[in-house]
Amino acid sequence: MMSTPQHNQQVAALFRAMAERLASQRANPYRVRAYRKAADTIEALEEDIADIAARQALEDLEGVGRDLADKIEEFLRTGTIQTYEALRTPLPDAVKAWAQFPGLSESLVAYLYTRLHITTLTDLERLVQSHMLRTVPGFSGSEERLLEAITASQQQPSITKP
Repeated sequence: MMSTPQHNQQVAALFRAMAERLASQRANPYRVRAYRKAADTIEALEEDIADIAARQALEDLEGVGRDLADKIEEFLRTGTIQTYEALRTPLPDAVKAWAQFPGLSESLVAYLYTRLHITTLTDLERLVQSHMLRTVPGFSGSEERLLEAITASQQQPSITKP
């Protein structure tokens, strides 16, 4: 059996990593599935993806539409995919710390930050006070206890503040 060409392995690995990151951010499940399906298709190819791109036949591959074809071409040109780099950007430490608050988890914090653009404790406090957090899947705590934790955190001097 012929081994998968290196470009194919690299693109498939990037697409899988993007799918995992998107899944952890609770992105549209169809989008997550699209990355996984494209990764499977690319990994199964015996022909190098660069050769397929040169023939402008990427969209002929099962599970690869215009958007994913553009990302493959970007990888072949630059060695990376900007969307992947953006997804890889870690949460700020201050935001990561919110996972310690009652009712919040790492994946929920990532979702609040990346999808709802909750970037400060004040934003989080407003979200809780609006009672909208209880509508977000994955919140499993008391809004009152969470507000108390936010208030206590705001009153502590932070060493990480510039």
